[in-house]
Parts: sequence; structure tokens; C-alpha cells
Amino acid sequence: MTPYLSLAIWVPIVAGLAVLGFGRDRDAGFARWIAMIGAIAGFVVTVPLYLHFDASTSAMQFAEYADWVPRFDIHYHVGVDGISVLFVLLNSLMTVLVVWAGWEVITTRVAQYMAAFLIMSGLMNGVFVALDGVLFYIFFEAMLIPMYLIIGIWGGPNRVYAALKFFLYTLLGSILMLVALIYLYSVSESFEILEWYKVPLEMSAQVFLFVAFFLGFAVKVPMWPVHTWLPDAHVEAPTGGSMVLAAIMLKIGGYGFVRFILPIVPDASRYLSGFIITLSLIAIIYIGFVAIVQPDMKKLIAYSSVSHMGFVTLGFFLYSQLGVEGGLVQMLSHGFVSAAMFLCVGVMYDRLHSRLIADYGGVVNTMPKFAAFMMLFAMANAGLPGTSGFVGEFLVILAAVKFNFWIGFGAAITLILAAAYSLWMYKRVIFGAIANANVAAMLDIGRREFWLLAVFAAAVLGIGIWPKPLIDVMHVSVADLLQVVARSKL
Repeated sequence: MTPYLSLAIWVPIVAGLAVLGFGRDRDAGFARWIAMIGAIAGFVVTVPLYLHFDASTSAMQFAEYADWVPRFDIHYHVGVDGISVLFVLLNSLMTVLVVWAGWEVITTRVAQYMAAFLIMSGLMNGVFVALDGVLFYIFFEAMLIPMYLIIGIWGGPNRVYAALKFFLYTLLGSILMLVALIYLYSVSESFEILEWYKVPLEMSAQVFLFVAFFLGFAVKVPMWPVHTWLPDAHVEAPTGGSMVLAAIMLKIGGYGFVRFILPIVPDASRYLSGFIITLSLIAIIYIGFVAIVQPDMKKLIAYSSVSHMGFVTLGFFLYSQLGVEGGLVQMLSHGFVSAAMFLCVGVMYDRLHSRLIADYGGVVNTMPKFAAFMMLFAMANAGLPGTSGFVGEFLVILAAVKFNFWIGFGAAITLILAAAYSLWMYKRVIFGAIANANVAAMLDIGRREFWLLAVFAAAVLGIGIWPKPLIDVMHVSVADLLQVVARSKL
């Protein structure tokens, strides 16, 4: 059997090393082409995962197993189910788009820039497919390094501060997770994640493990109040860094909840579900208000990401098929919408070198094609029906209303807030008379930018109009997850 998962991990990593080895700044075009070929190859090898995926079973598919450190029962064990396979595809596609987005924009250390994204892509695929605890942890920590370099080298004026804050928050959050992995090994004598689902644990042990895993994954999501690193990281990161950070890296936090917390410590999860739901509602509502007052477009979109990801954690802890599927669809949708929004800001920043809303106004007069695309993405960010932003939020709100009307009502408030901050930003930037002479000199999007934005537009509309292919893939795996969660370990 073709080792598709190993190819998904190692093809982009090898391509990244090849870019480093053969690409030189004096021949940036050559480095770009190696990177693009590597990114496309990395995506192509993941396509069979979807085409040949059996959606009728929740078993791990395309599994690969090899001894690594037999003495400690550590193995190279990878596989995908209906939950993880979609994120591998999203990550691999996003890598192609990020390389394409930086094609003409990045002019310094081009080879290193492209290589960092390719290597990070392979490492993040490793996170989504790892079925061994140690393997997962290594990929989980290693992916921080390329992003740290991307922010620290190609970021804005305060890039070193933002990169260090990002690294410390995420690293410190995962220290306790390592302790939890070692504890699970001590009681099960295995690092197999699927074996941990069957381990009977006392409530006190479950609560400890819940807290340990929660700190590691909540920082990644990020949940309120451990979200403060995200706006700084987004503001200072280059456009490609913001795209990957929002589209993929935040999703790893949500993925950790469904792969580790819910099935391994189900009793503690139910016991503490009210706590998580409360934090989620605070993120959805309070951070929505915070987003409204932001003067910086990137900060506004970053805070909106915290608010939208609050739907994900809310949906997971409602313990219903609708809620979990809604949370997963929201993760996939947010991947495209947030990346597209950051790309739009990047397009304008390349022309005016400002992210401040007050420096714009009247952009539609000089960039009508761009304004049309940005309108679609702003509407999707606000949850307009017919776009991908509506599907996940609708499912989560529906599940929340069934769970408790007032929780659903609280979550639904964000639809008003999202419309407020998304459309008010769009109105101030795009409409009105041109007050800045530099805006009058801005050129509309070129061919590369047009087709890049068109891919995002197709994904946003495709998922919004016909989400069935995504839901069908995850449905059985989500049902099985809920059965595992329903079985008490006490």
C-alpha cells in the first residue's frame, strides 16, 4: 500500500530542505519554483486520502506502523479518521496558497522563507496523523520553530517581541501536556493514543489530565484568557505567516480537544463542561466587542478569530452530533475565511504599507475587483448564509439551543457582533471618498492575486452552499467519538 501519510509528512519537509540546499537569494526565482513544486507535490499526495477514504467506518485508515524506540513502546504510528483527514487536506492546500501568496512579495531570504513554510506544513500534517503520544508531541513542539522564525525574521517592527511571546505561551502551555503523556504511559505501559481511550482512570486523575491537556490546547486555540499572544503574533507576522497561523495552527488546538481530552478523560470533561462553555461564551461575546474597537485591520481579524474559535470549543462540549460536527466545520471554514481576510489585508499593505483602518477609505474607486472579493470574505466572516462562515456557526447554535436556550441565545449574539466589526471595517476601508492621495495611486489586483483570491472565494462559497461532502466524511467518526465519550471510566 502506498504510504500516503508518510508522503504527506515528508514530501514537504524534503522539499523545504531542497529549497534551503539549492535555493539562493541571488536566484530567488529558482527557490520559488522549487518551493511551488514541493508544495503542489505535498498537496497531490494527500488527494488520494479523500478520494479513497471509506466514510462508512470510524477506524483509522491508511495506517502505517514501525518500531521506533521499542524499549519504551514508542512507535512511528500514523493514521487518519474522518476528523483528521480533512485537516491534512486543508493544511496541504494552504501551503500551496501561501507559497503562491509570497511569490512576488517576499524579496529577502526567499529560500529560507519558502523552506520554513514547507517544513512547517509537513510537521503540522504529522500532528494531525500521529497515533503515538511521543510522535504527536514531537511534531506538536517542532512546528513552533518554523513559525517562530517566520515571525521573527520577516515580521514587522516588533517582530522579536511577538515571536518570543508566541513561542513562550505555546511552549509553556504544552509542558504540562508532556507530564500528562508520561502519566498515561505509566498507567497503560503504552504511548498508543487509541489505547489510552480504554484506560480506566479515577476522577482525580482525569481532572489532572484534563487540566494538563487543556492548558496545552487552549493556548493554541486560543481560548480566553490565554489568547493575548495571538493579536501580537498576527500584527507582526508577514501575510503568509498570518494565513497559516489562522488557518492551520489554531486548528491544532481544537483538534487536540477531540483527539485527546474528550475521549481520554470523558468524566472530567463532562464535570468541567460548564467551565469550558462559559469560557467559550466569553470569547464569543466579549472578544467580539473587543474586535469592534480595533484600529488595526490585522488586530481586528485576529480578535475575530478568537471569537469564531469560541464556537468550536462550545460545540465540542455540548456532546451532540450537531455540536461536534458544527465545531469541526467551523474550524475548516474559518481556515479559509480568516486566511482570505489576512490575504486581503496583505494585498493592501503591499501597496500602502499600512494596516490602520484610518489610512484607507475609497479603495473601491481604485480597486473594484479587490473590493468585490473582500466583500465576500467580510460577509463570510459575519456568517452570511450561503458562505462557509454560516454553516458551522448555525450547527453549533442549533445544538446549543437544544442543550440550553440561553446558551444558544448567547452564542447567536455573535452573529450581530461579527456583522458589526466585519462590515464596519469594510465600509471604512472600501467605501467613501478617497481622502488619502496614496489610496488614489493604488492599483487593482493583478492576475496572480486575482486567481489566488478566486481559490479562496470558491472554497468559501463551495462549503457554504454544499457542506455535505465534509459532513459525510466526518459523520461516522464523530458518532464513534461520542460513543467513546459516553462510556464512563468510573
